Amino acid sequence: MAWTTQEVRELKEGRYMLIDEEPCRILSIQTSKPGKHGEAKARIDAVGLFDGAKRSVVFPVKHKVQVPMIGKRQAQILSLTDTEVQLMDLENYETFSLPLEAELKGTLSPGTEVQYLDAMGKRRISRT
Repeated sequence: MAWTTQEVRELKEGRYMLIDEEPCRILSIQTSKPGKHGEAKARIDAVGLFDGAKRSVVFPVKHKVQVPMIGKRQAQILSLTDTEVQLMDLENYETFSLPLEAELKGTLSPGTEVQYLDAMGKRRISRT
């Protein structure tokens, strides 16, 4: 299982949650007062970790949501092409390739270490 559950009122800005089966980082949370016969609701604005899309959802504060398990791991760059980066995990020595993102072009070089995110079967370089 790559996620756990948490109540909406326990979430904080900067943490993560699943929206439409996509791991997202929470940008802001606004809560409303409970109504006469209802309960308080929270509006959550988030951005997808892997697709960069902004998403907004509204849930009652007692609603349970899925929170992904995000692994932050270190890897060494083995090789670079114009479109792809080949990496080796420094913990289990697994090698894998990731697409080279436009904002990382020119900042990476073979032999250097980077941090990558691993969540829900997807990976992405997060820090150089």
